[in-house]
Amino acid sequence: MEPIQLDFPTEFYTDRLHIRYPVPGDGKAVHQSIEASLVELKPYMLFAHMNQTETEVEANIRESNAAFLKREDLRLLLFHKQTGEFIGSSGLHRIDWKVRKFEIGYWIDSRYSGQGYMTEAVKGMVEFAIRELHAKRIEIRCNAENWQSRKVAERCFFQLEAILKNDRRSIDKRKLIDTCVYARTDIQ
Repeated sequence: MEPIQLDFPTEFYTDRLHIRYPVPGDGKAVHQSIEASLVELKPYMLFAHMNQTETEVEANIRESNAAFLKREDLRLLLFHKQTGEFIGSSGLHRIDWKVRKFEIGYWIDSRYSGQGYMTEAVKGMVEFAIRELHAKRIEIRCNAENWQSRKVAERCFFQLEAILKNDRRSIDKRKLIDTCVYARTDIQ
């Protein structure tokens, strides 16, 4: 079956989170979170250097919506289950449907960091990927210096498979950085 024909839920819940695909209108909340979190995002996220307007973020949300529907990239937005407030962005990226391999990427609104939301979201996405997408391999790749991201991977039982030395240039282009490759392959 072609990936575009795969039928699976566009949303799911964890204890505290409503996790769903992006829909038109989400751009405002995402833009506000980016603006509130620039200091924390800039060392690791290229988009934090782009000075995007709310309209540009909304356009990106709509592109993410289309990519989700075409099964090319499965961006997921995180909302507080009780208040509905936007908490962060994540998703299953760099998909290889033949292998059933996915890479989880994530960032959190800094006003919600340190409260376990991202760990909860990643655990939920792993369960979703296994149950709904029949994942065989799930990766998290991050800058070796991004200790918060590394801790999330480790708390979610990902194994460090490799550290790719001098793998890419830093966001500010000043130095070469190492990339940690974490994976879950303990999937039945």
